[in-house]
Amino acid sequence: MPNLAALSAYCTRVGAGPMPTELKDETGDLIRERAHEYGTTTGRPRRCGWFDAVAARLSTRINGFTGAAITRLDILDTLPRLKICIGYKLDGQTVDYFPSSVTTLERCQPIYEELPGWQAPT
Repeated sequence: MPNLAALSAYCTRVGAGPMPTELKDETGDLIRERAHEYGTTTGRPRRCGWFDAVAARLSTRINGFTGAAITRLDILDTLPRLKICIGYKLDGQTVDYFPSSVTTLERCQPIYEELPGWQAPT
């Protein structure tokens, strides 16, 4: 029987802590507004970022997923370019694993694969 991961097409986080793919620009604002990414109880804005395949890979390994269902693709419909984090730069080295400590994750810079957007309704 399939064990599917439900993955959002972009990442979100509420509160403090490292988020290597966080978009601190108009693209992040656009995603937040279009997707209504605000805390249900507090109304706090969620931090939005590009899809992090490194984090998804760790989740897949831990949970034994055999496939994935990607949700919220419609939020990205109008973007001309998309980025997917495929690794990190850590202390000058390229790594393809998710760090085991918050302090290490804070030092990670995303390595992106850039793709054309589809610019059509999904």
